[in-house]
Amino acid sequence: MNEQTQRWGLLAVAIVIPIILVSSWASAAGRRLKESSSAAKDVAIASVSDDSYCTPQLKAIIRRVAGACGLIEGGGGGRGCQPMEAQKVAALSGDDFNALFKPLTRRAHIIQFDSSKTELDPEAATTIEKAWSDQRGASFFFVVSRASTDGAADFNEALSRDRAKGVLTHLQGKFKDEDLKNQVGLLWLGEQYAQLGDEFCTWNRSRTTACTAMEINRSAFVAWIDCAI
Repeated sequence: MNEQTQRWGLLAVAIVIPIILVSSWASAAGRRLKESSSAAKDVAIASVSDDSYCTPQLKAIIRRVAGACGLIEGGGGGRGCQPMEAQKVAALSGDDFNALFKPLTRRAHIIQFDSSKTELDPEAATTIEKAWSDQRGASFFFVVSRASTDGAADFNEALSRDRAKGVLTHLQGKFKDEDLKNQVGLLWLGEQYAQLGDEFCTWNRSRTTACTAMEINRSAFVAWIDCAI
């Protein structure tokens, strides 16, 4: 093989090898781009799904309530939130506050009580246990209790508080879970704030009897909230 032929051979090799390498790199980059786009699409879908339920307003409420109820380290540290604090915690009108939880219609349960009573009936106990078992990886279990407007305001405040604590006491006695105290947040609203309308009678209730606005407010709203805060 003469010298000129060798030079042409080396030149051909020098041209072909970069072409092969570039083609290989381009193919690998294309695969990575496709995988990245697919992953980005999955994240976007998850984000959209999360945002459709966990709105910024709802996340703000959860963050404030969780802090005030002692569920977040460095928060208020109390074992519950009192009704005089509720409006500051929510920073919303009662109707707006209730509307935030409407996406929970299929997940939340309303525990009903007799007038002026705080004791759980068997159906209430069963409903609480059912709600608790529906965790699905969520971090916070909220108990939002109320009282109807009949009776004195201070009595209804105590009634609302004891209804919320009755739910917590039942959970502690039934499940004996050390982590439970870090998961359950109590918010008792008395009669002064966020009264429920009778449209909430169509929600999952512990009772199947006829329901009025007065009766639906003798209650505790319980649900796992799985929004990241």
